[in-house]
Amino acid sequence: MKHPDDDNELFNRLEAEMAADRSPDSGGEVVDLNKARSARAESTDRTADRSPDSPPVQSGPESADPTKPVSVDQPTPAGIGPGYLGRLAAAKRRAVVPVWLKSVSELRTASAWVARHYAHAAGYHALRTPVYAARLALRAPAGAAKFVGGTLRWVADREGEPVRLAAVRREDAAEYLKLSRQRDGRVRLRTLVAALAAFTGLGLALALYVLAPDWLQTVSVGAVVLALGAVGRRADDPVVHKAVELPDAPKLTSDIVLRALGALGIPAINQAQSKGRDGFAFTAPITRDGPGWRAEGDLPYGVTVTDVIERRERLASGLRRPLGCVWPEAVPDEHTGRLVLWVGDQDLKSAPKPAWPLAKSGGVDLFKSVPYGTDQRGRWVNVTLMFIAGVIGAIPRMGKTFLLRLLLLIAALDPRAELHTYDMKGTGDLDPVGEKVSHRHGVGEEDETIQYALNDFRALREELRRRTKVIRSLPRDICPESKVTSALADKRSLGLHPIVIGVDECQVLFEHPEHGKEFEEIGTDLVKRGPATGIVLLLATQRPDAKSLPTGISANAGARWCLKVMGQTENDMVLGTSSYKRGVRATMFAWGDKGLHYFVGEGADARIVSSTFVDAPGAEAIAARARTARDKAGLLSGYALGEAPEQPTGPAYDLLADITAVLAEKEERVWNERIAARLAELRPDVYGGWKGENVTSALKPHGIRTRDVAGTTDDGTRTTRRGIVRADVLKAIAERNEKPDAA
Repeated sequence: MKHPDDDNELFNRLEAEMAADRSPDSGGEVVDLNKARSARAESTDRTADRSPDSPPVQSGPESADPTKPVSVDQPTPAGIGPGYLGRLAAAKRRAVVPVWLKSVSELRTASAWVARHYAHAAGYHALRTPVYAARLALRAPAGAAKFVGGTLRWVADREGEPVRLAAVRREDAAEYLKLSRQRDGRVRLRTLVAALAAFTGLGLALALYVLAPDWLQTVSVGAVVLALGAVGRRADDPVVHKAVELPDAPKLTSDIVLRALGALGIPAINQAQSKGRDGFAFTAPITRDGPGWRAEGDLPYGVTVTDVIERRERLASGLRRPLGCVWPEAVPDEHTGRLVLWVGDQDLKSAPKPAWPLAKSGGVDLFKSVPYGTDQRGRWVNVTLMFIAGVIGAIPRMGKTFLLRLLLLIAALDPRAELHTYDMKGTGDLDPVGEKVSHRHGVGEEDETIQYALNDFRALREELRRRTKVIRSLPRDICPESKVTSALADKRSLGLHPIVIGVDECQVLFEHPEHGKEFEEIGTDLVKRGPATGIVLLLATQRPDAKSLPTGISANAGARWCLKVMGQTENDMVLGTSSYKRGVRATMFAWGDKGLHYFVGEGADARIVSSTFVDAPGAEAIAARARTARDKAGLLSGYALGEAPEQPTGPAYDLLADITAVLAEKEERVWNERIAARLAELRPDVYGGWKGENVTSALKPHGIRTRDVAGTTDDGTRTTRRGIVRADVLKAIAERNEKPDAA
């Protein structure tokens, strides 16, 4: 918060600068401030900030001649000018209209909440009105007695009795006589007023009894009874109960914030407080921000927001608030000591969540943002699934698979989207989406599923190549930015509809002993080139390391979701390099913070989001709605229709026979890379692009394993590389021919 003496200090500095800028030979005469400052800067650096047309500044005695004119620039106010005026030029102006007031969605949400709140309160009390009336009627006798007794005490001036008794104890006769006379006068006046009020009330009651209709008599008697009941109510048993129980959250004050920061054990803060300073400079008043309080300020020099985040548990203890209510954050585009502390009224995981707009109705356009979760303040956070590749990381049982399923459900609600879903964990969590709408769907890590996924990934790579050619061939007026648009996705003849691939436990693919390299190669290609062509790859893993999440994929993912992880390495693998050092730490989430995660994407800095929870029955209902929409549009295909997966087509060939054909007569041992080159020359349409690794993978099903083979390179160097032995190939052919069902 701004200290009252800050303005005095600034004006004192300005006055001191003006005094320092006076000419030493003018006898105290004040010169032009801007010229004097410019001249002072000129004397410090004679070559800086001079006009190109100004004469050169000479050194020596001639330069000190006061009669000679000195060329001085008139600088315009800059953001880093000298003194107080320079700081004013660099000041950051706050918006006149608050940001939240400009948000139509937030205004709509707040208005809906207020309407629901007061509608609930009105209905609650309206239903209990007869109960309230009965309670007041039962307390009316006690209220009448209380009213009569209070009136008699008022007439008798009982409130002055303690003063009169005090005069008696002091034996002050004069004071007592004075108070007695005053009391007698009050009693006479009040008795007269009470008598007039009694006669008036009695007359009004007789008039109503004789002249008023029955309904007016009933209303009058009821009003008197209710009034007496209100007088007779007890403090510990209110007549009207609360319709809404508000959380018991104390107001956040500067003293509470300073006390909590002082309890963190950070030496710089403790030293500042021990010297009489606050240890935290508030840059704005503590304000109400959604369902909580927001405090912003600067930490002491050398203390970063990361230091506070590391001590979040101690900070919550100092604030006397649950851990899920306390969220320290850094401020983007500010220095690392600028802290924003948001303290919620309720624990984030137990606070009521708004209903997801897509839970029961509505469709999706994947080219537009869609709400998928809420932040700490209860505001919706949107995600756009097109033009991204996404990575989800977390330790087990924190909601990683549910988050992936939620994103796939969002994609399923766009009938144009073609889904490829793979549940490598094998528990069937993605079955609600896969069985109802997916074009390709696999469950488990069996060899058949791995081969099925491999064939699909190969087909997706070919689809990627086809799409790049289609986009390149389109006229600029139709595809000006060389990427898929919503209008192009609508044209089924082009085949540029969105393709969304979701893989849970992706490490099973990338760490596969035979096909891991190929999965990594294709996945990296899809991540890098897929978004522009309408192909979205979403990967989820509980082991975010270099093996389960290859660097080429994690480094190019445009969207990142990180639930609780255990260490800095896992944190940075998902959220990006140095995220941990910048204070973006998913390690601070508690074990109970299921579904709570950091989200990096949508062109914004990392945000804490609580994803919408959709259980299995809810997922089934949403997927059924998505299937109906696809069925009506005639876009249901593949696995969802019960179709068998298409096997890769191509010319028939015999790998072992082809290898035998490319081996020379006296070649007993050959490097795999040379076999790959010869095979590509023999059948380019089949073996084109093969490398030594492809030969190794293709021969393993035949029981042929590679060995270290010594040989000579093209430049005559002797070395050892992986290769095969002719005898192993001939043996495999013989064993195959002995089988009755040999191909």
